[in-house]
Amino acid sequence: MRLESLFDHPQSLPSVPRIVQELIESFDSELISFKELAPKLASDPVLSARLLRLANSAYYHVSRPIGTVDDALTMLGFGAVRTLVISSGLTHGFRNVPGLDLHRFWRFSLKVAGVSRTLAKMSQQNAEVAFTVGLMHSIGQLVMHTRMPEQMQQVARLVDAFDAMRFDVERRTFGYTYADVGAELAKRWRFPPGFAAAIAGFADPLALDPFEPMAGVLHLAVWRTRVEEQALSNEDMAAGLPGFVADQLHLGMDELMAMPTPSALCEGLETLVDC
Repeated sequence: MRLESLFDHPQSLPSVPRIVQELIESFDSELISFKELAPKLASDPVLSARLLRLANSAYYHVSRPIGTVDDALTMLGFGAVRTLVISSGLTHGFRNVPGLDLHRFWRFSLKVAGVSRTLAKMSQQNAEVAFTVGLMHSIGQLVMHTRMPEQMQQVARLVDAFDAMRFDVERRTFGYTYADVGAELAKRWRFPPGFAAAIAGFADPLALDPFEPMAGVLHLAVWRTRVEEQALSNEDMAAGLPGFVADQLHLGMDELMAMPTPSALCEGLETLVDC
C-alpha cells in the first residue's frame, strides 16, 4: 500500500478532540489564552479528569493538591498543561490496533518522551515540544497496523517494533517507514512543521541539511530507551553511543552516561499510557 493510501479513509483513523486540535495549533500561535483554555478543558470531563490525575502525579511534585483546571494552569503553566492534554489525546486516540501490544508501545514511547524532555533541557531546546515529539515518534506504526494489519504482522515476525533494524525492513517491504507515516500524520493533524521534520529525520539526523536539533534529541532518546529495554551494560552503552549526533547538540559522553534511566525520567506519568 502506498503511503498516501494509508490516509485515503480518514474515518478509519482516530480524530483528536477539538480542544486538543486547538492546543496543537497553539504551538504556532499565541492567540489562545489561559482564560479561553480553562473553560474549554473543564467542559470535557474526560480530558479534564485525566489532566488533574496527571497533574497530581509524583512526576510534578506539586506542593498542594490540584483540584481544578485553573489550579493546574496556575501551578504547572500553560506549556505543561498543553503537553499533558495533547499527550492524553494522542494515547487514548488509538484504542484497538491489530497485532500490536498497545501498552508496551505507549510505555516505550513515554520513556522516549521523558528522555527527550531531559535532553532538550540539556541542549537548550524546547522541553515540552520534545516531550510531545518523543511520545508520538512511533505513531506511524499505529497507522500502518490499523490500515494494513496483515502486512504489518509479516513485518513483526521478522523484526521487533522497537528494533533499530525495523526501518530497513519496512523500507524494503513498503518503500517507506513508520517515521515517514508519523510525519505525514503530524502534518495532517496540523502540528508545526518542526514536529514532522523531527519525526521523519530522527533515524538518521546527520543526513539532514541543515541539521535539525529536535531530530537529534529524538535520535538520542530512542537510543537511550533501547539501551534500557535491552538491559545493556555501561560498557555496551558507551560503545554504542551516537557520538556524532551528541556532538551536534554539544552534549558530552559523560553527561549522557550520567543521565537517569528512562524509567526514572517518566516515573509518575504511567497513568498517561494506561490502555
